[in-house]
Amino acid sequence: MNLSSLTKVTTRRKRRLGQGHGSGRGKTAGRGTKGQKARGKISLSFEGGALPLIKRLPFRRGKGKNKVFKKKPIILNVKALNLLPKGTTADMQSLVKHGLINEQEAKIYGVKILGNGELTLPLTVKLPVSKGAAKKIKKAGGVV
Repeated sequence: MNLSSLTKVTTRRKRRLGQGHGSGRGKTAGRGTKGQKARGKISLSFEGGALPLIKRLPFRRGKGKNKVFKKKPIILNVKALNLLPKGTTADMQSLVKHGLINEQEAKIYGVKILGNGELTLPLTVKLPVSKGAAKKIKKAGGVV
């Protein structure tokens, strides 16, 4: 066995603080001496009584501020519509009946059909569709 053939160990064990004098990390355990931070619990955002950063920042005003909370529709691709029987109407009820979408989620979020995949049968679609999906549905002989 050579030193060069040993496996590399890159992970180190976590330092165990407060394990007595002999460890070299006893008593204050790397907290300095005295003061609030040495003694008790103090929140991470505490800035020594100064006005916290989060309160110093301006409010987020305007149109796009609630975009994060907006619910996006359930996405269903054109290739999934091949599971429906020929000549049916693709609406919320028929998709739920054939097990393509969940009823509760569909009522909350809505459904949109996107154009991934190919459609082989003519269908009547009564849901919001993307431009690519509309093209593929019409190409298969369906109606949007």
